Amino acid sequence: MLSTKLKKYNLILASGSPRRQQFLKDLMLDFTIEVKEVEEIYPKDLKGSEITDFLAELKANAFNNLKNNDILITSDTIVWMNGNAIGKPKDRNDAIKIFKELSGKKHQVITSICIKTINETKIINDKTNVYFKELSDKEIAFYIDNFHPYDKAGGYGIQDWIGYIGVEKIEGSFFNVMGLPVHKLYTELSKF
Repeated sequence: MLSTKLKKYNLILASGSPRRQQFLKDLMLDFTIEVKEVEEIYPKDLKGSEITDFLAELKANAFNNLKNNDILITSDTIVWMNGNAIGKPKDRNDAIKIFKELSGKKHQVITSICIKTINETKIINDKTNVYFKELSDKEIAFYIDNFHPYDKAGGYGIQDWIGYIGVEKIEGSFFNVMGLPVHKLYTELSKF
């Protein structure tokens, strides 16, 4: 088991996301949570996974005091559509605007993971295509008002009500859309 294999390491998850924390718990890993505030600004010429790769590494670089047995995990997720990154909605109006963009169309959810030790930094990413049905104004308002999705890239959680009624299909990892390509993280951690 991975938890036995990683016993001698101090696994640090640098994320306040309850979903990412639950994924590591579900993998039965012992870890601590340590979040450092990082201004998530990236060069405007970056596209798609270049953005999430950059931000995941930026978050990892905030930790400059790693010890020999530390394994740090950072992550970043964006929704990518029509050549634009869609992050977390600023407010209700922004959330409505985002949903009107996503409604009836395909977008891509991109998540990058940075795994950093004292000697090495490795970045991996995953992409999932998500197809939304046409969403009515009432459905959009109901979701925003009842689920307050302001902490999620693209303003939605696929595991929430909107995923049940609005997502027609996905191509790729469901868990990537929730914020962590768990299968890829597991593979990388298995190499330790």
